[in-house]
Amino acid sequence: MVTLSGEKIFLRALEPEDLDFLYRLENDEAIWEVSETQTPYSRYLLKQYLENSHKDIHEIKQLRLAISDYSLHLLGFIDLFDFSPKNRRAGVGIVVLEKERRNKGIGAEALRLLSEYAFTHLGVHQLYANITADNTASIKLFSRQGFERVGVKKDWIFSEGKFKDEILYQKVGGL
Repeated sequence: MVTLSGEKIFLRALEPEDLDFLYRLENDEAIWEVSETQTPYSRYLLKQYLENSHKDIHEIKQLRLAISDYSLHLLGFIDLFDFSPKNRRAGVGIVVLEKERRNKGIGAEALRLLSEYAFTHLGVHQLYANITADNTASIKLFSRQGFERVGVKKDWIFSEGKFKDEILYQKVGGL
């Protein structure tokens, strides 16, 4: 079984050619809320990021993978962050950039593949996701992939002039 290959999509390492897509994504103010971004990123800074993206997850405590279809179209990214080998856990973040590609099973397959990879190859015991209470699409995605709601952080995110609750989802599945 190839862990990072699915039926519709596969997950791959970042490539220098991903710069334009990454630039569009990181500078899309519509997703700044979930990435906690407040200022635009320059191409120069993102190019440096791509040049260092090969570093090991144990060293930099994060892993970003590209979500690609089999026609080699880049669809989005999925991340492991806050990786803790000692506690055997990591956070998960996912974004499919183009709205018309969302709700078509891409995110579900990417999340399933990444979860299997984390549990099987990284020895992770649990994954978690922080999702704003109004992000019903992400709540549905993570719930359907076996993540359980375990807590609420009240007024955790300040966005567009108001506070939002953030819900903590967790999936325990590794050894």
